[in-house]
Amino acid sequence: MTEAVPTFADLTTMRVGGPAPHLVTATTEEELVALASHAYATGEPVLLLGGGSNTIVSDDGFDGAVIRIATSGIQRVASDGRPDAVRLRVQAGESWDGLVAYAVRNRWAGIEALSGIPGSVGAAPVQNIGAYGQELSSVLVAVDFVDAATGTVRRLTAPDLELGYRTSVLKRGLDGVVVAVELELSQRPDVGAALGEPIAYAQLAHALAVEVGTRVSLGEMRRTVLSLRASKGMVLDDDDPDSVSAGSFFTNPIVSQHFARTLPADAPRWTLAPEEPDLVASLDGESAEESAAVGLLAEAAVDREFRRRRAESEGVKLSAAWLIEHSGISRGFGLPGSRAAISSKHTLAITNRGGASAAEIAQLASFVQSRVQAEFGVVLRPEPVLVGVEL
Repeated sequence: MTEAVPTFADLTTMRVGGPAPHLVTATTEEELVALASHAYATGEPVLLLGGGSNTIVSDDGFDGAVIRIATSGIQRVASDGRPDAVRLRVQAGESWDGLVAYAVRNRWAGIEALSGIPGSVGAAPVQNIGAYGQELSSVLVAVDFVDAATGTVRRLTAPDLELGYRTSVLKRGLDGVVVAVELELSQRPDVGAALGEPIAYAQLAHALAVEVGTRVSLGEMRRTVLSLRASKGMVLDDDDPDSVSAGSFFTNPIVSQHFARTLPADAPRWTLAPEEPDLVASLDGESAEESAAVGLLAEAAVDREFRRRRAESEGVKLSAAWLIEHSGISRGFGLPGSRAAISSKHTLAITNRGGASAAEIAQLASFVQSRVQAEFGVVLRPEPVLVGVEL
């Protein structure tokens, strides 16, 4: 009896995509390194697959090597940081939300607002996952990485990864596979409530009935975030058709200050300011009074430079959801005859309403892009990895 060829419709949360005839699964770190090194040495196309929550493959499938990463293990390692630091080395195949739950149970703070994000730990650095005011970049130390160019394992520190808003060098073209991720969290005391990091997102603060900047318990933070995500169909649930998606399909666009001023006044926006330059002043051979004067002059010069740099280069992040809704596309919208639709809970998600094809998902995504561009002049960029799919 011939064994059925696996399909990406069975391997991804969007439940679309054709065959994966060369699928192999790595269950240990050694297997993952060996499989990846071999595949890169042959020169054949390689597709990496974790939880399948951020990947959309065409209806034709993928004819190269597909490596499904199913490694597991969370190891505490030595830290040379703060006294309360907890450094973890986590295998790439571990569930991201499983890791968050584990951290919360152990009273480790730093990723509690990232509860409910589907997918694997190894995928997290690729787009620097973030939600509700937290980002992976705030706790990431390094990753162990099989470099496709050499087939060998190398360590990439957080600065090496050049993490930005939903991006990194791994997303921008550095080819290879993340084997393990190293994070540094904060240990909370064993007595009293284990408080999370200060709340940095207004919607989350509102849901908790507290002010932005307040700390609440790790458990309460996790429960509230999961509830918020579920209300948007952003927690995988077999009983919720709105969760049959790839999560947010579009990233929030970043535009210039000048362009942002052309948008309606009620369009949500957040300023992304450049970092303030360091203050440097030479004090050799100067009196205390001279040193103070030099310091003040240097500080004033730095302030002028900072304001000049801000005026020239600061960006503005817009709300993709607002742009979509105000371009005439409502929740639940679908093209005639299509089995793909905008989520009935959240306009950023495109859902498979049952038996949709990858082509139907792409068609709806392209329509959303065209409407937003026609209405506001903004080109929305897809967040999922698209394989053989073009918008």
